[in-house]
Amino acid sequence: MKPANSVLSAYGTTIFEVMSRLAAQHGAVNLGQGFPEGLEPADVVEAAARALRDGPHQYPSMWGVPALRQAVAAHAARFHGLDIDWETEVMVTSGATEALADCLFGLIEPGDEVVLIEPLYDSYLPIVRRAGGVAKLVRLEPPLWDLPREALAAAFSDRTKLLILNSPMNPTGKVFDEGELAFIAGLLEKHDSYAVCDEVYEHIVYDGRRHIPLMTLPGMRKRCARIGSAGKTFSLTGWKIGYVTACPELLAPIAKAHQFLTFTTPPNLQAAVALGLGKGFDYYNGLIATLAERRDRLAVGLRALGFGVGACQGTYFLTADFSRLEPSLDDSAFCRWLTERAGVATVPVSAFYQGGDVDRFVRFCFAKSEAALDEALVRLGRHFGPS
Repeated sequence: MKPANSVLSAYGTTIFEVMSRLAAQHGAVNLGQGFPEGLEPADVVEAAARALRDGPHQYPSMWGVPALRQAVAAHAARFHGLDIDWETEVMVTSGATEALADCLFGLIEPGDEVVLIEPLYDSYLPIVRRAGGVAKLVRLEPPLWDLPREALAAAFSDRTKLLILNSPMNPTGKVFDEGELAFIAGLLEKHDSYAVCDEVYEHIVYDGRRHIPLMTLPGMRKRCARIGSAGKTFSLTGWKIGYVTACPELLAPIAKAHQFLTFTTPPNLQAAVALGLGKGFDYYNGLIATLAERRDRLAVGLRALGFGVGACQGTYFLTADFSRLEPSLDDSAFCRWLTERAGVATVPVSAFYQGGDVDRFVRFCFAKSEAALDEALVRLGRHFGPS
């Protein structure tokens, strides 16, 4: 038989699905896959149910329902001071991963170079390669995750079409600061390149820090496609509601890709997310406070057991060095061992790198119930606590 597509066939099943299946098989507490527990806002869920009952039930516009597009634009103005035209600069997608695919398929020509910062979300590289792009990888190294400015500058050339920037960053928990963003903006202007900005964790930033969209920096308004996610903002990951904000010249080709991927998104869920984006600052501040408490709860417990826990400035993930506990295992083997023996599932950080040599760190998701976090620490304590 003739082979399937060689790019996509070369990849295995995503690590998140693999570890979640293993967790279910062994009855493990799943701190691997990044879906929250018990944080869904009741009024947003009720709005979706109401809209499902009341209709409409047919295809909405491929651009998204007007109420949600208007809400996305108003949200960008309220939180980031951006003046967005909802009719020409906002498009709704079936999740942020689809939004990423739309942006990359819509903007990349075969042979274009694309700068990617590792560790990176696992969908980036396959989509870039399937679009015909040539990946240029630049590494952040644990545990500090400092931006290697010389290496980043060296990755750019006259053939660079775009950079993918994830801030707040999964899995590192890093929030890029204004100086780092200004450096990136300078490279984009120098090389006449674009940025696809994965900002799905924009509201999950801790300890008084502020998320700064690259789009808000001088000269970046027309160079950035900004991606948001209701799944992350409202802890409703199964709804798969994303949105792209970009100037009309960028959004037009992105929309052409979107129309041939999912085309449109359930209207009742869009209506509910529109309501959610209009929620007051108390909701967003409450989400941060709740997650910061859970972050600290897990971090303290892991450190007490001997894990080297890194700082988490944003997202709902902690990275932890386990090498003092099990020096003979790499991170993939450690995650499998931990799931099977201790009953706690996590994700190897090497899955976010190419090359496999960063292999002593794992990622824990702390957007879980307090009971789940406590149970995970109890189980880990049986294996790593004092005998």
